[in-house]
Amino acid sequence: MLRLGCRLRPLVSGRRFRASARLSLSAEMPKKAGATNKGKSQSKEPERPLPPLGPVAVDPKGCVTIAIHAKPGSKQNAVTDVTAEAVSVAIAAPPSEGEANAELCRYLSKVLELRKSDVVLDKGGKSREKVVKLLASTTAEEILEKLKQQVEKQ
Repeated sequence: MLRLGCRLRPLVSGRRFRASARLSLSAEMPKKAGATNKGKSQSKEPERPLPPLGPVAVDPKGCVTIAIHAKPGSKQNAVTDVTAEAVSVAIAAPPSEGEANAELCRYLSKVLELRKSDVVLDKGGKSREKVVKLLASTTAEEILEKLKQQVEKQ
């Protein structure tokens, strides 16, 4: 049973009174007969994200992400390797003042046949290990296939 008690207690001066309420924490509200959990989720488990397909994955928001190992300062842009950890990309731009990052996004948008604004550097602005986020509606399988085709052309 839920028990609420309210009593008035005198303060130091004796003129003012303060109300205090006690709530028994062990009590629960009784359930109505035939009550159901309408509108409430029956399962307590959160949705699991899709398993990663090597370097290409889907984040919780539904965007496709690609783990990149960048090689700036190359003679030409090229996807050199697709491993379980990352996609190796040679970039024909120096690694200074973000030039290589901009060139990486430009090159990936061309290879993946997406708009430049749909390819965004998510992590690794000053590192060779980067994560690129794709804002376009596409699947991880399509992206991985396009990257593998690009490696075979080299």
